[in-house]
Amino acid sequence: MIAKQYRYPVVLCIAGSDSGGGAGIQADVKTISALGCYATTAITAVTVQNTQGVKDIHSIPINTVIGQIDAVMEDIRPDAIKIGMLDRKDLIAAIADKLKAYPNIPLVLDPVMVATSGDRLTSDNTVDVLKERLCPLSMIITPNLNEAAIFFGKRINDLPTMKIACADLLKHGAASVLIKGGHLEGEELFNVFHTANGEQRMFSSTRINTNNTHGTGCSLSSAIAAFLALGHPLHEAVSNAATYIHEAISAGADVRTGTGNGPINHFHQPEKLKKYVLDTEK
Repeated sequence: MIAKQYRYPVVLCIAGSDSGGGAGIQADVKTISALGCYATTAITAVTVQNTQGVKDIHSIPINTVIGQIDAVMEDIRPDAIKIGMLDRKDLIAAIADKLKAYPNIPLVLDPVMVATSGDRLTSDNTVDVLKERLCPLSMIITPNLNEAAIFFGKRINDLPTMKIACADLLKHGAASVLIKGGHLEGEELFNVFHTANGEQRMFSSTRINTNNTHGTGCSLSSAIAAFLALGHPLHEAVSNAATYIHEAISAGADVRTGTGNGPINHFHQPEKLKKYVLDTEK
């Protein structure tokens, strides 16, 4: 009798590295692991970074980035893909050309442009290429208020404007948009979710008084990708990811890591790595 074989739910993260460990690829891997999935990576840039800010950025050659994607795709096919920091328009175009071949793998696009410290992480000419090349391939894009404002072309500082911006961003071809309201003023925070099919949802949470929010955007998009890899429908993946992030912020609120904006507690309630029976006939 042949023993059953198993596989892990896999997420591929295409993003930059954060030497401080709170954001970027490091936050992606922690989040995906904490939610019971297997993380693979394609690193786009290496940042010299800690909790106080970004000191330098080294771009990884495009052929090396694409080579990492190819290496994962040909051997460890992912169930979902998350894209974070892309610092050059040529890199965006190359990744879009590569991912067009995998339309059945859900793509979560987090248009990382500015670090929590306020440091710019991308060149000024990347936005149009993101809109034209990667948004149409994405199941969901997850900008924060500042990033959404860059896409939208106007300042976004309240809930009504977030809803208008969601509708506008859908024009770029993504199947759905989640605008994160973590930078709103007040004690109640909102994330606004719209789909191209007309579904509209709003997720609210209470502000947690802490500076330890570095990497929340990276972690949220990775959590959405992980829940998609686990087979959850999109609206459920978004809701579950928002709950995970809120709990991770709360669990790490009083922990001091460095002297600036510290990380969230990714492993506040870790899941065991999931296993599914492998269909050996495929």
